[in-house]
Amino acid sequence: MPAFRYEAVDSQGQVSKGVLNADSSRAARSDLRSQGLVPVAVEQIQQNGRSGKSGISVFSEKLSTVELAMFTRQLASLLESGLPLEQSLTALVEQAERSFIRDLIASVRSEVMAGSPLSDALKQHPQDFPDIYRALVASGEHIGQLANVLSRLADYIERRNALAQKVKLAFTYPAIVTVVAFAIVIFLLTYVVPQIVSVFANTKQKLPALTVAMLAISDFVRSSGWIVAIVLALAGFGWKMALRDPAVKLRWHKWLLNAPVYGRFERSLNTARFASTLAITTGSGVPILKALQTSSETVSNVAMKAQVEEATNSVREGVSLARALSSSKHFPPVLIHMIRAGEVTGELPTMLQRASNTQEQDLERRALAMAGMLEPLLILVMGVVVLVIVLAVLMPIIEINSLVR
Repeated sequence: MPAFRYEAVDSQGQVSKGVLNADSSRAARSDLRSQGLVPVAVEQIQQNGRSGKSGISVFSEKLSTVELAMFTRQLASLLESGLPLEQSLTALVEQAERSFIRDLIASVRSEVMAGSPLSDALKQHPQDFPDIYRALVASGEHIGQLANVLSRLADYIERRNALAQKVKLAFTYPAIVTVVAFAIVIFLLTYVVPQIVSVFANTKQKLPALTVAMLAISDFVRSSGWIVAIVLALAGFGWKMALRDPAVKLRWHKWLLNAPVYGRFERSLNTARFASTLAITTGSGVPILKALQTSSETVSNVAMKAQVEEATNSVREGVSLARALSSSKHFPPVLIHMIRAGEVTGELPTMLQRASNTQEQDLERRALAMAGMLEPLLILVMGVVVLVIVLAVLMPIIEINSLVR
């Protein structure tokens, strides 16, 4: 049954807005009139959850990871309290703050009320509900533990969000320092240095070599700086296009895994994603082969993803997961040991979750360590650059004072 967003006026002139389900726009208006409301505007919510007048969709809107976690947590709580799925979705529609979220949930609810399972209703919105999310919801429906699976899924999304937030915060300060440093250096080279040094040039004084070099750099930045910016932009675009070649991308991602300092960070990040996803999928009753296929989609490094796919093929042939992954040189040994222990004890999801927690802690520690190294390094480089510029400006002044004496 389609969902409609309406705006209506009651007998006292109060405007009310909301969402209702009806067979057609005419039926929706009739329902509003039967409630004593005069419909002002009634528009159907498109099945992709993005509605607009004249059927125009607002494709720029998307459910954020924070909103997805909140929706999952609220739906799990309502289901755990004993409310039916339809009533739970209705409650979420009524309390949604953003109109896009309200339309999205209403569209899902209309599919559910038409008889579709929740997982099938979510398939209509692949941009907002990723494959792993829909797979876990389908698993929860299959084993009759939808509320429990949604609760674990909310925990999973919240942990992912918290980890991403910590990594972003760790690199925010170095990024700001880098941008400010570039801005200051560009300002000094394009404005301060020419203004001051030009005074000495008019006196026909022989300038020091450092000052002459700094003037040459300043002239180049002012006259050809835009060319350098365009070249760098084209180089970045060319590199992005080159990474579309699977062979080039694979070699690049292999190099990242072995890169100094950053390599361990890349391994920990992808290992944490893989282990946490595999833990929640296997713990929710998803078959191991399907769980591995789903978990591989969360691995961003192509080389590590290829190792997961090879391990999946080995598991399909009857090899244990620990043995299948042990041939990989990309995943850390602690993950292999945890998986082997989980397979022996029959507690694979628990051991995977422990491995994930270990990798997340290692990732957070490495992110803080990298940010801690970058901060003084950037300050040191900035100080050296500014010192050179200041010396280039002061050296002619010092020479003039020496001549006067």
